[in-house]
Amino acid sequence: MTTLFSSLRPLLCAAVLAAPLLAVGQAKPTTKAISPDLFGIFFEDINYAADGGLYGELVQNRSFEYTPSDHGGWHPLTSWDYLHEGYAMGRVSVESAAPLHANNPHYVQLRVENPLQKGLGLKNAGFDGIALKAGENYDFSVWARVKSGTAMPLLVQLRDKKDKVLAETTLSAQAAGWQQYRATFALTAADPEASLVVLATGKGVVDLDMISLFPQKTFHNRPNGLRADLAQVIGDLQPKFVRFPGGCLAHGDGLDNLYDWKKTVGPVEQRVAQRNIWNYHQTAGLGYFEYFQFCEDIGAKPLPVVAAGVSCQNSGGTWKIGGTGQQCVPLADMAAYTQDVVDLVEYANGPATSTWGAKRAAAGHPAPFNLEYIGIGNEDKITPEFEERFKIIYAAVRAKYPKVKVIGTVGPSPKGEDYDKGWAIASQLNVPLVDEHYYEKPKWFLTNNRRYDTYDRTKPKVYLGEYASWGNTLFNAIAEAAYMTSLERNGDVVQLASYAPLLAKEGHTQWNPDLIYFTNSTVVPTVNYYVQQLFGQNQGTDYVSGVVTPPSGAIADTTVAASCVRDAKTGDVILKLVNASATAQPFQVDLAGFKGLNRTATRTTFMGDKDAKNTFASPRTVMPQVTAYKATRQFAYTAQPYSLTVIRLRGKR
Repeated sequence: MTTLFSSLRPLLCAAVLAAPLLAVGQAKPTTKAISPDLFGIFFEDINYAADGGLYGELVQNRSFEYTPSDHGGWHPLTSWDYLHEGYAMGRVSVESAAPLHANNPHYVQLRVENPLQKGLGLKNAGFDGIALKAGENYDFSVWARVKSGTAMPLLVQLRDKKDKVLAETTLSAQAAGWQQYRATFALTAADPEASLVVLATGKGVVDLDMISLFPQKTFHNRPNGLRADLAQVIGDLQPKFVRFPGGCLAHGDGLDNLYDWKKTVGPVEQRVAQRNIWNYHQTAGLGYFEYFQFCEDIGAKPLPVVAAGVSCQNSGGTWKIGGTGQQCVPLADMAAYTQDVVDLVEYANGPATSTWGAKRAAAGHPAPFNLEYIGIGNEDKITPEFEERFKIIYAAVRAKYPKVKVIGTVGPSPKGEDYDKGWAIASQLNVPLVDEHYYEKPKWFLTNNRRYDTYDRTKPKVYLGEYASWGNTLFNAIAEAAYMTSLERNGDVVQLASYAPLLAKEGHTQWNPDLIYFTNSTVVPTVNYYVQQLFGQNQGTDYVSGVVTPPSGAIADTTVAASCVRDAKTGDVILKLVNASATAQPFQVDLAGFKGLNRTATRTTFMGDKDAKNTFASPRTVMPQVTAYKATRQFAYTAQPYSLTVIRLRGKR
């Protein structure tokens, strides 16, 4: 690295401040307010992030709604095995007459001709097995309807991977109409690849739907809640906001696949499942209510993104041939579509007496969710049709809710036609923020550290909604850290930033890199995760220039970066020093302009081999190390190769 960029040594480092650095010993650093919401997270249901991931449901295809359009070869009984124990006789079929709800049209019918004591039924192994923990309780539920006879006994079992029964209970379905039946299992033995079995053990006909198994210990013990360990790792990032439900997922693969928030709220058995643009299935069990609730649980602001009246330009796989598959909501239907967007704000912020606020209250949250941001569009092709529909939605939201900050879109790249057109529209309309996206090599992040230094401060602000440096090595993470110091330095124009994507399940990954990898029982934060966490846990309200001086003769735009922020709530001063080179680099620090600092600081170092990674086999290869550090009024600090150092000094408000 040093040899490669030796010709650039006379230039200034990319991390130098937008204003000239003050000399060491100067007592009065300059400050500017930066966004209090700068670092957050972006959640998209990609890589099985929701069903089989963050969403706590352990049964796959619980309502028999899988179809071949979800994934090649899938059908309503995918992930279910038909069991006829012993010599039981009968059959199983998928039916749709008089379903549990019109939005949930399929169910399974068990016709038992002769149970021969053991019965017949279904077995589900969840998403690559059901991970059960000893000492934990699990809640089972099923909707059932007896079609023949007065009652149907149901034997419900949890079995290990060798088919040994771990726990069982018996229920009696008695109603001629749909009714929900519940049971709780207390597990004394663990098994990472268990299965759920439901057997009808009497003669007759019974219909079953919404067969569900949840751990009682969900995140914050929420019913229909989230997987606790995975949600906690996300919460540990201390994000200031959560963007959801996705990027491409939001505007979907064609108009019939747009993400409709109204179909994801209310009782889960009444929600509308649909094909996932990433080639699997969405139950909508993790819906808008759960997203808002999760934001509240981790202390983050919600940032929902809705389609701008157009589908993804890559709809129908047109990205493969370079064409545009963008489909548009007919103008005759735009009033209704726009009302859906306006209703979303009411659902989040309206009083419990309002139409949609009442639906939020009925779900268990009478108080508003205090929505401040809403995104309209995602990486869209900026066509005349897009522009026309964006303007309609934007005008309606601004007219009804002028305090809500609308975020526009400028395409999928850091430059180009869509970027230029998107910015022109945003500037013309004075849209509060625009959503920039880019995935680039580490060198790009190191050589573009000054990207936002020259942005026009009078134009719309920036939400860097998706970015990553194409890899999960330490060098990738350190390059991202260097770039994040520039986001702090330009925190007056960059209001929000989020790495993407957030989650990826082993064996079900459509996109790499990702921030957190997981299996049913293991969570592996990447090295990139720890960089995001260190910035998230050490955010400031003000950027302070003139505190850190990079090493003299440092390689320009390539290897070193630094920032200093102050948290007005605590008075703490936080230094971030980044060295992306193969050799140690000295930084000069001048704290003379601060009063009341406790010079016994906390130092967190994150460093290692350039190519080091955290993996399932070695999940803790590179971890932050926290030690005490004695700072002086002015001091030199030598940053080790491929390192991020965070020095936090306690101060006064």
